[in-house]
Amino acid sequence: MEDWPEGRAADPAAARERYTSDLRASRRAVRVVCGADTGDAHTGLAVVVVALVVVWSFEGPGTGGPVTGVFAALYLLLVGVGRLRGHRRMNAWRWAYLVGFGSWGR
Repeated sequence: MEDWPEGRAADPAAARERYTSDLRASRRAVRVVCGADTGDAHTGLAVVVVALVVVWSFEGPGTGGPVTGVFAALYLLLVGVGRLRGHRRMNAWRWAYLVGFGSWGR
């Protein structure tokens, strides 16, 4: 068993507060390291659009249509995940945009 900094008479409320503050700090650090901003997402969207234009121009609509549909379905799936995570309205769309295209631009 781990020793508490407060000794044997540890206050549960203080321990809970310390835990939540440490958890927030840890999550904030992960967001800073792994997070993408809108500039990264714009770059990622540009990469995807260029790739789709190349597929459409060389393969035609028979292949370009389904590939475009897959990207659209993945984005809508991310919007749904964002809604399930508690993001509301435009925040879900923004979250999906950052998650879906932000890693492509990094």
